[in-house]
Amino acid sequence: MLYAVVMSASLPPFPRPQEPAGEAELLQLGAPEEEPCLRADAARNRARLLEAAARLIAEHGAAGVTMEAVAAAAQVGKGTVFRRFGDRTGLLMALLDHSAKKLQEDFLGGPPPLGPGAPPLERLRAFGVAVLCRTAEQLDLHLAAEPEPTRRFFHPSHRALTMHVTVLLRQIVPDADCELLARTLLGYLDPALIHHLTRECGMPMERLEAGWADLVARVTGTGATH
Repeated sequence: MLYAVVMSASLPPFPRPQEPAGEAELLQLGAPEEEPCLRADAARNRARLLEAAARLIAEHGAAGVTMEAVAAAAQVGKGTVFRRFGDRTGLLMALLDHSAKKLQEDFLGGPPPLGPGAPPLERLRAFGVAVLCRTAEQLDLHLAAEPEPTRRFFHPSHRALTMHVTVLLRQIVPDADCELLARTLLGYLDPALIHHLTRECGMPMERLEAGWADLVARVTGTGATH
């Protein structure tokens, strides 16, 4: 949907950058309604359902994952699947959470340049490459799990990635509106765009990775890298 925007003669100043949030404060992933500690039997049932869904994806693609099919594969009632995940999107998002948690672990405490220990600019470049590779490997699942706009940007995994990129940008360009810049950069990593560029336009991943490095350099004013 397009919006008409009236620009004033002089733009307001950027909001004063907040102190960079510590990376340990990044959001924990998982459905917001999920209990911190599931009962042992509930945790086992959840793992069993996710394993069944993963098998269905491996055998039939993401289109083969329905609540009914997962219930049958896991040998549980359909109501159990709905109670655990709410709907099909919730189930698919739960599948993505595993790799999202791994990515978060990597940029929170993994080796540099993705993890701590490298300059923030290098970490930002490495982050984009990691997300591009992860998304390309699970592209069908990402597209099938895409929630409607009212849910998409509030999902904990998306919020965690936005926070991480914002933290890095505040260290590189502290006078910028880093929250909006972070969302701009993450738009480049959108699964639907990656699908369009790689599968419909035939672009190799190497070009997308180079494009990320170029975009980061231009957004941060740090110059091209070779």
